[in-house]
Amino acid sequence: MMLREKLIPCQSREAVVTVLSYHKGIMNGYLQHPRLDGREKIESLSQLILLLNSLIDLEHCMNSPLPFVSSEYGNGENTTVFCIQILFREHYTWQGRLIWKNGRQEYVFRSAIELIRLMDEILAE
Repeated sequence: MMLREKLIPCQSREAVVTVLSYHKGIMNGYLQHPRLDGREKIESLSQLILLLNSLIDLEHCMNSPLPFVSSEYGNGENTTVFCIQILFREHYTWQGRLIWKNGRQEYVFRSAIELIRLMDEILAE
């Protein structure tokens, strides 16, 4: 993983997650974020959360959302794409939105655990 310390607006709190396959918490997919050089392979929901937390730690700023939208989403019928917008983080509690691109639905989450639960429910279907 190559995290960039370069100057990126601290509001870049939207990540794009593309899930190619998912079974009982084991994921094959990748994460895209302005601070990453390219895509980062993701193999579990917990790995996703830890990586997102590391990216937020690099911001050195508090609560300012600004959309980052990738032009590159998945490449197949079985691909699931999410946009995760972390709007606030206070004392390691996250609040934000999960946008399920395939289902054209949007969910609000009030913690990282709730985000994991939402993603697991969607992916388990």
